[in-house]
Amino acid sequence: MAGQVDKKQLSERDICTKFITPAIKQAGWDEMTQIREEVGFTRGRIIVRGKLVTRGKAKRADYVLYYKPNLPHALVEAKDNNHAVGDGIQQGLEYAEMLDIPFVFSSNGDGFVFHDRTGTGALKETDLPLGGFPSPPVTWQVNNASGRSRLAMPCKLQVTPPARACSARARIHIPARHV
Repeated sequence: MAGQVDKKQLSERDICTKFITPAIKQAGWDEMTQIREEVGFTRGRIIVRGKLVTRGKAKRADYVLYYKPNLPHALVEAKDNNHAVGDGIQQGLEYAEMLDIPFVFSSNGDGFVFHDRTGTGALKETDLPLGGFPSPPVTWQVNNASGRSRLAMPCKLQVTPPARACSARARIHIPARHV
């Protein structure tokens, strides 16, 4: 068949470009103001071995979706199509907890698994078709119904202005813990 692509042959980045990003945009998320891709938020653990110091792997979310500027609202973890739709949900939940983001999605380009960290929905986790990604107002309503409106909460994810569009990075600010 002409024009058909075998998803199993595509990389994770191809899945994002060809399937996940279009689904998010179709749901009404604005690419310029609400969607950030490959958002780095840690530089990696420092590993010391004798006099040798190295850095571990940095953490990077595939997508962070913002309802308003500096208000991270949803996280999407992508996997290539050789993985199941929900294979990225655990990693996404770990990142969302670190960044205090209420909604997590996982996708392999076939659909989405949605996890509601607010705990107010009828289902904590549910499968969605590729064309069933929720719009910003829908997720905002669910967030507000949880009594967890984040407008008054300090944002942990602070975006640093990029020098170039392709080198955009974010960093996380974690307040010091008093033990």
